[in-house]
Amino acid sequence: VQLQACGGGLVQAGGSLRLSCTASGRIFSNYVWGWFRQAPGKEREFVAAITRSGDSTYYRDSVKGRFTISRDNAKNTVYLQMNSLKPEDTAVYYCAYRRSYYLSTTRSDYDGWGRGTLVTVSS
Repeated sequence: VQLQACGGGLVQAGGSLRLSCTASGRIFSNYVWGWFRQAPGKEREFVAAITRSGDSTYYRDSVKGRFTISRDNAKNTVYLQMNSLKPEDTAVYYCAYRRSYYLSTTRSDYDGWGRGTLVTVSS
């Protein structure tokens, strides 16, 4: 499975971006999808995750109410809509999949990763 994330860019504080991640190859029906991010000099951290059916999602506290994760299984694509962006959201964003039905916020629980897309939020 190969993942390609895109949609990053430069945006002013308060603006919006939508990231997308498309998977090629065989996708099993019980995959969880997630987004992580890594700011300069910091560890990669969990942002959001969604179950295969989309009926359950989970977010880190700092993005709740601002970010929305969604998926289109017909297109093998997961999205991250980011609104009310803040300078502290600046990071490289990575999509990832987990061969499980259950959500996880733990980086090591994910089995495959995309290359990442840079999001820069200016103040």
